[in-house]
Amino acid sequence: QVQLVDSGGGLVQAGGSLRLSCATSGTIVGPFVVGWYRQAPGKQREWVISQTSHGYTTYADSVKGRFTIPRDTTKTTVYLQMNNLKPEDTAVYYCNLRVGRDEHWGQGTQVTVSA
Repeated sequence: QVQLVDSGGGLVQAGGSLRLSCATSGTIVGPFVVGWYRQAPGKQREWVISQTSHGYTTYADSVKGRFTIPRDTTKTTVYLQMNNLKPEDTAVYYCNLRVGRDEHWGQGTQVTVSA
């Protein structure tokens, strides 16, 4: 059974950087898509960034040029590198993994960006 554990959140000043981690366990067979979503207080969960198992990455307009998913050579951890953070990036961030029809979520990690 696939499990995801999110970590790396914290408090950072505007303009700073954070790297979130999503540790995966279990067997993943076939093509997959990893991604990150976020949910700010009082708002719906929104998609942030996705990367296919072939390395193709798509970005929400709000994070383009600032967020990336660095490749992990061990292929067991998914990262979210966040640069030039803004107060509006404050949210709980969730890792997401889609394999075929199956979808898995991390438990979320809080990111707070102060002005």
